[in-house]
Amino acid sequence: MTQIQPQADQSLLSSLNAIVGSHHVLTGEAETYRFRHGFRFGSGNVLAVVQPGSLIELWRVAQACVQADKIIIMQAANTGLTGGSTPDGNNYDREIVLISTLRLTGSHLIGEGKQVVCLPGATLYELESKLAAIGREPHSVIGSSCIGASVLGGISNNSGGALVQRGPAYTEMAVFGQVGEDGQLRLVNHLGIDLGNDPESILAKLQAGTFSDADIQWDAGHGHDGHYITHVRDVDADTPARYNADPARWHEAAGCAGKLVVFAVRLDTFPANKNAGVFYIGTNSTDELEDLRRHVLTAFDELPIAGEYMHRDAFNIAEKYGKDTFAIIRKFGTAFLPKMFAMKSRLDIFTKKFGFLPENLSDRIMQAFSAFIPNQLPERMLDYRDKYEHHLMLKVTETLAPAMRTYLADYFGNVSGAYFECTADEGSRAFLHRFAAAGAAVRYRAVHHREAEDIVALDVALRRNDREWFETLPQEIEDKIIVKLYYGHFLCHVMHQDYVIKKGYNAVAVEHSMLPGLDQRGARYPAEHNVGHLYEAPEDMLAHYRTLDPCNCFNPGIGQATKKRNWVAESV
Repeated sequence: MTQIQPQADQSLLSSLNAIVGSHHVLTGEAETYRFRHGFRFGSGNVLAVVQPGSLIELWRVAQACVQADKIIIMQAANTGLTGGSTPDGNNYDREIVLISTLRLTGSHLIGEGKQVVCLPGATLYELESKLAAIGREPHSVIGSSCIGASVLGGISNNSGGALVQRGPAYTEMAVFGQVGEDGQLRLVNHLGIDLGNDPESILAKLQAGTFSDADIQWDAGHGHDGHYITHVRDVDADTPARYNADPARWHEAAGCAGKLVVFAVRLDTFPANKNAGVFYIGTNSTDELEDLRRHVLTAFDELPIAGEYMHRDAFNIAEKYGKDTFAIIRKFGTAFLPKMFAMKSRLDIFTKKFGFLPENLSDRIMQAFSAFIPNQLPERMLDYRDKYEHHLMLKVTETLAPAMRTYLADYFGNVSGAYFECTADEGSRAFLHRFAAAGAAVRYRAVHHREAEDIVALDVALRRNDREWFETLPQEIEDKIIVKLYYGHFLCHVMHQDYVIKKGYNAVAVEHSMLPGLDQRGARYPAEHNVGHLYEAPEDMLAHYRTLDPCNCFNPGIGQATKKRNWVAESV
């Protein structure tokens, strides 16, 4: 850890202690560990982790750090997969203060719940629970919500989500702090709500929700990407439906990737889908699935709620290495998962103090525990696993179900695959199994640490007209891989591709060897987790970041850009 010796650093830490209280300024290696290390990737040192308890405290902390010429990394739930909310090594030209917003929970429903104003620490699960009481739901309702992801994290990274009709997380309405070219931090209120003029008064009203309908401008901007539903239907387009480097979905807080201090966002909510139906599809032909995809997106007046793909290998790995997560969610609900991950992190920190204890002990203990958990999957799913390589789960509304039932019966009467209509319990388990796959590769690596070097995790946006959607790797790359997990949002042609790399091979080098093949296919990556520190951002994305943050004082280095003050080019 950085040794706190300079007087300027001591002075800043004293100021931060005065603002948030000494219990919420963390400087020790153990107590900052879970904030400095990414969910799957990224780590580095920090001067301090600060946990403000109010929006005014967040404003004052940001002011103090800007005045002290420190780097600020904004962090919500730290569930990203590309290291975009943690330090990236220690090669920075200024000390880092990581600001955790986990204490800043809360949201305010407006317009009879048709919109919501979310504070920085509001989680998708929290919002989902609040909206369920009035028959509505947020942009994302499964996936990231299961691991405690934040609403603002999704907006900041244009996160994709599984729901076909809604597209990436997006809004044009937010309150944020921005540092200009003069080095001064300013509060910008583009929320479309009259909260006054003084920054601290604005933030106090915002946190308390002490504003009325008369203060709200109802045509202030869009609260989600309403064009996506038309965009995704264009199955003959030679470009992907959605990917993070798409400038059409950048607007201030949306796609800012931590280059602003976001205090709140205003979003649309959606009517909850009751009595949804789930159809489970299996086939050994990629052409059959692609034909089905094109028909489903173009032939019906209504689109499905979700269309999730899983390869047989991902099915098998998730069945074994995601079984405990599956069972815990079914028993305790997703609200328990953030607590579980916190306990897991504390155990891993503790074991690091003792050199004789193995790494990833928590994963090994949980995997051993999972051996005593009974099978969680329905027999019909297991039967399809044995018969078919490719699996697709279609979730549809009650109104679309009859037409979809008729189409599937006709379609699979003439091809080699098959389908069945799930019971409510089977449908719930099918989708939960699909999302358990997202963490299965991490568990596999931890358990097979002697054979596995690391993981390459790609999320890839394929062209909407790409019929050859299933990947074929050159043999020289295949030889470096133990297991591949393919799963994704099939109707959007967004694929998650996890590769466990054999011991002795450099995972980054293996990943880089894969990218030219994706480029040749016209794919874009990452599709929905943002560039973080794993991917090189295209020039227009870097220009966007420079506009938001001309001093390069927020989250420098993302997109593999320079970490230097004022975007000074790295020396060669």
